[in-house]
Amino acid sequence: MTASGSEDFSPDFAGADEIRPAVNRDERAAGTSIDILLLHYTGMESERAALDWLTSAESRVSCHYFVRENGQVVQLLPERARAWHAGAGSWQGASDINSRSIGVEIANPGHDNGYRDFTERQIEAVISLCLDCGERRLIPAARILAHSDVAPGRKQDPGELFPWARLANHGVGHFVEPTPIRSGRFFQFGDRGQPVEALQSMLKLYGYGIEITGEFCETTRSNVVAFQRHFRPQRVDGVADVSTIDTLYRLLSQL
Repeated sequence: MTASGSEDFSPDFAGADEIRPAVNRDERAAGTSIDILLLHYTGMESERAALDWLTSAESRVSCHYFVRENGQVVQLLPERARAWHAGAGSWQGASDINSRSIGVEIANPGHDNGYRDFTERQIEAVISLCLDCGERRLIPAARILAHSDVAPGRKQDPGELFPWARLANHGVGHFVEPTPIRSGRFFQFGDRGQPVEALQSMLKLYGYGIEITGEFCETTRSNVVAFQRHFRPQRVDGVADVSTIDTLYRLLSQL
């Protein structure tokens, strides 16, 4: 175990390989408890650049854990601290995601820099980390989330290549096998009416920050895209087809 920087602390996750303290942090809001585990990709060209950025005062960002491509886990902040990783967003009506979450950054160049599959060792490490955090913090399965879930339209990480189904097979997160894609009725940008209102209501009930207007606007499309990235990654197009709607319905039925 190694440590550097301005603060020494013991790792919360016993499987951490390194401590590299980040600078950007503050106190969690009074009265909040840790009940979200938020997964990101780094979205930078190199792993080294991403870790340097996350520990730099200039960046104004930070996280609790960083998972290298070789599966090593670096802890940057103690879980008691509020890391600056989520930015603007919401889930189930709460907007200060940073105060109630543990942030996990997974090294991957992301959509703008050659997005690729996560490594086998990374996913094994993420599963171990999530199981540990979830058990210690009593985080519900349905609150192990993607950054894109809490910030649709603004963020797209960890993206459609992240293997949520595999995590679920190991007891991490909330997931159902997506309903197969097939022809049938669908809703898309510009549509209006009660069916769109019902779709928005289902998304909102699950946790997405969406208003129920009955209009399939750009915000609705962004929320559908976010849902598809996480739960129906075979086709991410923002169209609420039978597969998307039925997958959402089956997830809700399990809550």
